[in-house]
Amino acid sequence: MAKLTVSLGQMHIKLARVEDNLATAERMIAEAAQRDSQLILLPELWSTGYDLANAGDYADELGQGMFAQLAQCARAQSIAIYGSILERRGEQFMNCATYVDAAGCLRGVYRKIHLFRLFDEHLWLAEGEAPTLLDMPGGPAGLSICYDLRFPELFRRYAVAHGARLILICAEWPLARVEHWRALLIARAIENQCYIIATNSCGETGGAVFGGHSMIVDPWGKVVVEAGEDACLLTAEIDLDEVDRVRQTIPVFEDRRPDAYLTR
Repeated sequence: MAKLTVSLGQMHIKLARVEDNLATAERMIAEAAQRDSQLILLPELWSTGYDLANAGDYADELGQGMFAQLAQCARAQSIAIYGSILERRGEQFMNCATYVDAAGCLRGVYRKIHLFRLFDEHLWLAEGEAPTLLDMPGGPAGLSICYDLRFPELFRRYAVAHGARLILICAEWPLARVEHWRALLIARAIENQCYIIATNSCGETGGAVFGGHSMIVDPWGKVVVEAGEDACLLTAEIDLDEVDRVRQTIPVFEDRRPDAYLTR
């Protein structure tokens, strides 16, 4: 049986207050480790929030700065960590999500493909170039960030082309559209017959109010665990073999007809 214990670190991010946010993340990571979680998800841009005009003050190259601190924390607590921070890549800045394993080794890097114009990401950040698939002990996992959730093509590629059994999402999704967040998370799980594991931020940050409702959704579309609108740490165990059972029961992928509806 492929069991995985996951924690969702729903943070109230403090805009531009890196040390405060790091301290909060470290507390959540330590508590998740105490709960015997193998993985914790932190929100999108958890160390800074959307202070993108000052991205140059925070962004680090992979393996340096905040990336190195995160790896050290993962190693110290023996837990894998997924979440996004600002990356310096040459002359560009990226919204970069990393998966660091329990030994502190960088195993996956995903740079946000779909930039969110309502928060001016396109003015300050460069677009990611490709999906990222992660090889986890329980099976393949797709990586994504926030606004990507509105683009089912990405999730379909993970499930159909790569056989992803779970998809990880870190987000800063506004409270004003939290029902979209909930509906789309459930829809992505159902249509791709996989686990969706998603962490959002919460509370007011930089003039925007974020919606919380971090959750895990199973391949049937059932919500395994869901937060409210306040900061919290959620933990749940999932059985990744359930993905195989669902896909065998309703063989959606075998019944696809891309010849009939995909653009040539």
